[in-house]
Amino acid sequence: MEIEISSCEHLMYVSEIQQEMYDSAQRRGTGIAKRSIEYLSKKISEGNAVVATENGEWVGFCYIETWSHGKFVANSGLIVSPKFRHGGVATQIKHKVFQLSREKYPEAKVFGLTTGLAVMKINSDLGYKPVIYSELTQDEEFWSGCKNCVNYEILMKKERKNCLCTAMLFVPENMKKNEAVNNQPDHNKINSVVNTQPEIKYSNEQESHLSV
Repeated sequence: MEIEISSCEHLMYVSEIQQEMYDSAQRRGTGIAKRSIEYLSKKISEGNAVVATENGEWVGFCYIETWSHGKFVANSGLIVSPKFRHGGVATQIKHKVFQLSREKYPEAKVFGLTTGLAVMKINSDLGYKPVIYSELTQDEEFWSGCKNCVNYEILMKKERKNCLCTAMLFVPENMKKNEAVNNQPDHNKINSVVNTQPEIKYSNEQESHLSV
């Protein structure tokens, strides 16, 4: 199986991908933002998606969307062909599209809304944290995509503050802070190691000049 950044070569799969996205949402009883063939084709041809294939068949798909003038990035439309499910493909695709998002928009916050426990686990492993909806993009175009969801009425009744989906957010600044903390030497541990080293006594002057 190959998992690649999309190109025009992958446009041959766009109709199947769109149909499976729709069918999957219907089976789960949840809605996702409905995307046209033209919209998905543009994502694929511009290299803003990840496509998994095997022996000429499409296996899985996910694309990038930017919001609030590039301040937020969403990895959207994750879908795996029924034939290839339950084999870890979704995890591999999520990792690949997350890497692509970080490379293209290194300063952007990466977010997602999901009801799926498996996706929550993947996001958590990538460094996402659960957040309240107000920490996500407030771009009206993004939230209008929820109109296709069966839970849209719940979202609006709660004034867009929460819904059945869990909001998760990856913040680059937090990652940098964590790396800085992890890279700092723990002086308490160092002192403990030094203080617990056995005292070495040399029997003569020659041994005291040995280098270790």
